Amino acid sequence: MSIEKFTLNETSYFGEGARKVLPEEIKKRGYKKVLVVTDESLYNAGISTKITDLLEANNIEYTLYHDIKPNPTVENVLDGVEVCKQSKSDLIVAVGGGSSIDTAKGISIIMTNPDRIDVVSLNGLSNTKNKGLPLIAIPTTAGTAAEVTINYVITDTKKEIKMVCVDEHDIPIISIVDSELMVSMPKSVASSTGMDALTHAIEGYITKSRNVMSQMFSMKAIQLIYDNLSKAVNEKSVEAINNVALGQYIAGMAFSNVGLGIVHSMAHQLGAVYDTPHGLANAILLPTVMEFNGETSYEEYRKILIEAFHIDAIEFTKEEVIKTFCECIINLSRDVGIMQTIKDTGAKKEDIEMLAEKAMEDPCKPGNPREVTKEDFIMLYNKAW
Repeated sequence: MSIEKFTLNETSYFGEGARKVLPEEIKKRGYKKVLVVTDESLYNAGISTKITDLLEANNIEYTLYHDIKPNPTVENVLDGVEVCKQSKSDLIVAVGGGSSIDTAKGISIIMTNPDRIDVVSLNGLSNTKNKGLPLIAIPTTAGTAAEVTINYVITDTKKEIKMVCVDEHDIPIISIVDSELMVSMPKSVASSTGMDALTHAIEGYITKSRNVMSQMFSMKAIQLIYDNLSKAVNEKSVEAINNVALGQYIAGMAFSNVGLGIVHSMAHQLGAVYDTPHGLANAILLPTVMEFNGETSYEEYRKILIEAFHIDAIEFTKEEVIKTFCECIINLSRDVGIMQTIKDTGAKKEDIEMLAEKAMEDPCKPGNPREVTKEDFIMLYNKAW
């Protein structure tokens, strides 16, 4: 029997108003100066103020860094490092979705591993020597699960690739999942991040490295997201938002330890080349790739249909399982208003071969349950066109 390893963060808080624990946690751990990392849209919308107001009310000194793109770049990380150095912060608090938290992870790592100041050397499985500067993550979207994973994604704009950085030294010491911060999400953000979370859960369930513990987490995540996403997006149900937030977190617990697959390999390229929002790219590609992966994963699909999608699929043929599984995903995606083709995101037909070549090099590809070639990627991009 092989030895399996699972890495999770130290402490997590959940529920409406959970952010109120932040000042107490900062003070009892002895931190003095905080770098608050958020993105421009959250800053302009006043969402980050809900955190900085808490810090001010408790006389906690902070510096704000909010110049971050939706697909954060090497330059965003380097700028953040300079702000962190100048402010002499001993703690980072990331407020936002994957963009803010991923940038904060990059800053955290470089602050304690200055030999990686180029950022690009962090791509892939990292061998950094030191734990990053302490990081508390407060997600405002229910999707990426960056608050509980050992992964972060940074765009190398020069090479037009997304670097998937995997490093146990970047995991936040505390996660605070406060659904009150997610209620004001625009429908387009709530739907794409929710489908991103479903992608994480499904890919985590079928990935080559799956194990008993990861599949337990992934299945529960699929169920929570599938049952609640429509109400969370279309009705702004607080209970549903809470459940999706919990589901995306649980999905992160799994995929952070066992990896993902080629939905992400393909989506990363759309983000790197066209700046397509990551969750939207995953949502569009998910049914197309799941049909392809069905040849090897249909028995896993059968279990998902029965346990999470509430469909009696025991007697279904392989073809019926794959068809029904993909239809469930497509119907949910349409129900929450997701665009259905990559053409709608600005992707160019003449770029497909280039996208396929980049996808072949993506770190998520080896985890896919079905082997894939460049020709397969070309076929899948064309099918999603």
